[in-house]
Amino acid sequence: MLSGVIVVDKPQSITSHNVVSRLRNILNQRRIGHGGTLDPLATGVLPVFVGRATRASSFLLDSDKSYTASFKLGITTDTQDITGTVLSKSEKLPSHGELCDALGKFVGKQMQTPPMYSAIKVGGKKLYELARSGIEIERQSREIEIYMIKLVEEKCIPSDGLYTIWVSCSKGTYIRTLIHDIGQFLGCGAVLTALRRTSAGPFDLSMAKTLDEIEQAKSDGSLESIITPVDTLFSGYPAVILDSRAERLCRDGALIPLPSTDAQHDADALYRVYGPQGDFLMIGKVISRDGKKFLKTVKNFFEV
Repeated sequence: MLSGVIVVDKPQSITSHNVVSRLRNILNQRRIGHGGTLDPLATGVLPVFVGRATRASSFLLDSDKSYTASFKLGITTDTQDITGTVLSKSEKLPSHGELCDALGKFVGKQMQTPPMYSAIKVGGKKLYELARSGIEIERQSREIEIYMIKLVEEKCIPSDGLYTIWVSCSKGTYIRTLIHDIGQFLGCGAVLTALRRTSAGPFDLSMAKTLDEIEQAKSDGSLESIITPVDTLFSGYPAVILDSRAERLCRDGALIPLPSTDAQHDADALYRVYGPQGDFLMIGKVISRDGKKFLKTVKNFFEV
């Protein structure tokens, strides 16, 4: 059975769920899930977890992301993107310089209110389901962080209020809402017109394959070459290689003793854990008991 991550270059106008459904048909495998929803309007990096690797999908949700986002000033919609119903229009557009100044004010930590047209659940109902029924409810703002916003000058037409930016941001950031908030700050409104995710955690566009390319790889027998090992997601964690005895403890779900002389193992630190043959076994966390340090399983990835 296949196991690992396939980085899909998601096409426009289909849902992330549609991507998973098509891959299930291509790979003839049911155990597949994506690592974070992209709107139908959006394209780009959609990591899809296959087989045992699906156990890692929740970890990707906590990863930073980057996007290129195109938007139009002077308009607002109910969905905060160009697909929605127009709510307002404005002929008074800011200058290029005023927009640049505004973008700088949205870099850093800030509170963002999720849009009604989102998959967040409130009382067991997805917000977009309520929105489609004409219901709007109060949403709790949450902290996000925008690390960088950069204008893609060659894709901007200031005279028409059309701009494209590159955004690097924390988990949970809605780019549609960022664009909407920038428009509100400028007093003219703004809507997202195109969105392309360029990276999600360690996965980027250089690794991405279209659905047709994946289907072709399956047909010509080269599928393994486009599957990324799941431990790539955890490349930021230090690695620990176990001996044969410790590997048996790991596979039994038992605590794994660490050398008391090894001062680098700080409590609660996370590690990539490998067997003596290089097999990726688990993500482990350092815990202390009775003055001794152990590795405890956070999530295992070996076949049982």
